[in-house]
Amino acid sequence: MNDHSPAESRRLLADIDLDALRANVRALRERAVGGARLMAVVKADGYGHGLLPCARAAREAGAAWLGTATPEEALALRAAGDTGPVLCWLWTPGGPWREAVEAGIDVSVSGRWALAEAEAASRAAGRVARVHLKADTGLGRNGSPPADWSDLVAAARAAERAGTVRVTGLWSHFACADEPGHPSIAPQQAAFADALAVAARAGLDPEVRHLANSPATLTLPEAHYDLVRPGVAVYGLSPAPEIGSPADLGLRPVMTLRAFLASVKRVPGGHGVSYGHTYTTSGETTLALVPAGYADGVPRHASGTGPVLVAGKWRTIAGRVAMDQFVVDLGGDRARAGDEAVLFGPGDAGEPTAEDWARAAGTIGYEIVTRVGARVPRVYRGERAG
Repeated sequence: MNDHSPAESRRLLADIDLDALRANVRALRERAVGGARLMAVVKADGYGHGLLPCARAAREAGAAWLGTATPEEALALRAAGDTGPVLCWLWTPGGPWREAVEAGIDVSVSGRWALAEAEAASRAAGRVARVHLKADTGLGRNGSPPADWSDLVAAARAAERAGTVRVTGLWSHFACADEPGHPSIAPQQAAFADALAVAARAGLDPEVRHLANSPATLTLPEAHYDLVRPGVAVYGLSPAPEIGSPADLGLRPVMTLRAFLASVKRVPGGHGVSYGHTYTTSGETTLALVPAGYADGVPRHASGTGPVLVAGKWRTIAGRVAMDQFVVDLGGDRARAGDEAVLFGPGDAGEPTAEDWARAAGTIGYEIVTRVGARVPRVYRGERAG
């Protein structure tokens, strides 16, 4: 366990179970068909769980690749000693292309400008740039549109012949794989197959072709190709309730968010609670103060709806979430300052889950865990030496 000082952790902490993460990676690897390997996506500080500890645990469980959004994340992995394949996909002009090429990081290219950046970085670094060409098969974010794909592929093949680039991957991303049976899924698969065919005719022979995110890893084996690319599932969250709960999918949530009560007091009926007095006590009651707020990642729009386990029961936030704190009404139940309040976890002890919070806040579990702020200490269980 990589713990923090008691003074630091007795307000609020995120308890990270790395053994659960390793088990999730192994379970997802078992889902991969046809010899497909697994890329563990560790972007956004490991979905709020901690980039480096989660990356190490994923590698220990057999993740062949790691995936990041920003170059800074990928370079942090290299600085920490990770030497395995890493893909970084969210690039802008003028980014640290040379540093990435020097570090042996695979970079994603969606257009001619990005290919030119990779080629320039290769010449500056004196090293071949490892490039994944991304096709826009229907998501409409990054990726080369079909009208430009042949030109991009031809330019990349020319760069290979010039010795500046090696096309190591061809890839795309689903828009609606979290909605089984969605009418966009089959056309995206067909568009990706077409993009692969164009690349093959141009003479490209990548190491990996990849399309499957978390929901596709779980439900679309025909989309697994050479590599599956789960993100949120690595951290034990279901990518969508329609696909199943974490337990249904053989996954276990990795993060438990715990707070410790800062105050417990009796108040009379008619007492307003928090800003705006959107909640008023109906009678004499006990209020408990949870020292966590929207600066820590507790959604303000979960005011009056967010669940928390205090004194053995589910409570709902009373009134508005403030920057650093919120209140729960305990009714006739007792508690003391310093008692634990569990905002979410795996649900083993009856506590809410991240999905419960997502429903309460009208969002998705991804946002609940990734928004847990940097000032919340992470405590790692199951960390291995070495």
